[in-house]
Amino acid sequence: MAIDRTPVLKRCRQLGIDPVELGYSSKKESIRQPKRRRKESEYGMQLREKQKAKFIYGVLEKQFHRYYERALKMPGVTGENLMTLLESRLDNVVFRLGFARTRREARQTVRHGHFTVNGRRVDIPSFLVKPGDVIAVGEKYRDLLPIKEALIQSERFEVPGWLEVDIEKLSGNVLSLPSREQISTDIKEQLIVEFYSK
Repeated sequence: MAIDRTPVLKRCRQLGIDPVELGYSSKKESIRQPKRRRKESEYGMQLREKQKAKFIYGVLEKQFHRYYERALKMPGVTGENLMTLLESRLDNVVFRLGFARTRREARQTVRHGHFTVNGRRVDIPSFLVKPGDVIAVGEKYRDLLPIKEALIQSERFEVPGWLEVDIEKLSGNVLSLPSREQISTDIKEQLIVEFYSK
């Protein structure tokens, strides 16, 4: 399986992403100003947005293109459908609920089978949640230090309106699929649609 091993903060600088978006503290970020670039072409801007989205959600090209094709077939606006699909990934939902400090940590804990969906153990980070799904920390993993640390840290962050978290039960509910207004990620999805529709 292909893995993106690019240093996170370096890649954030290249793509102009705030590391906080990925759950990292921006304190470590270099104070250097980015190099002045020539005026970016239309294609360059579209490519950058696609790379940004792929990097934020931890998705490689082949899978990302499949998400686009699926979003294209769904009713509604393609760009918004694409963002909804990316936000509905189980690893992202675990991160949004505050059970992991970063999306990479969320992906790893899901891979290791630490979470259940509707009482069933799921270890596929790309699993798409649906309204009414209950995501919970598995019984055996409730005392894991990383999950407890993430919950303490996540108290400062707001859980999106389409999700509901119960800290006592270490579980969360998917109230609905997210609308574009409920997705705080700074991505211009229309540029991604334009990139693929060429």
